[in-house]
Amino acid sequence: MVLKAVCVLKGTGEVTGTVFFEQEGDNTPVKLTGEISGLAQGEHGFHVHAFGDNTNGCMSAGPHFNPHNKTHGGPNDDVRHAGDLGNVTAGADSVAKINIQDEILTLTGPHSIIGRTMVIHEKADDLGKGGDEESLKTGNAGGRQACGVIGITQ
Repeated sequence: MVLKAVCVLKGTGEVTGTVFFEQEGDNTPVKLTGEISGLAQGEHGFHVHAFGDNTNGCMSAGPHFNPHNKTHGGPNDDVRHAGDLGNVTAGADSVAKINIQDEILTLTGPHSIIGRTMVIHEKADDLGKGGDEESLKTGNAGGRQACGVIGITQ
């Protein structure tokens, strides 16, 4: 059975986007596709945050989703938050096309990302290699430009 989810990103300013999630079954990678527009050219941190709460804009989404209590890292690191998806890159057209496959995210079970918030950040994520305490929490990715709650779709 293929599981599907979607997240519509909205923020202050012109940053908007849609991210689609697909998982073929338990213990299989989650595929993320979609695009985000209105971004400055370059890399932007891209994370799943702990809470599906956007009552105070993107700030109420809480920290990165981290059910295993690890430090921040990159998507290919053994030590990382479950929600650490690294960076997406916006071109000169201000659009970042998303095509990610992740082994840690899941749409099922106690660590499902359904009902949590996706956030696109203003700066590049240093993948936990910035050499300071904030790097090990957030990757120094800066402000939250847009966010949305991940929901089930058909």
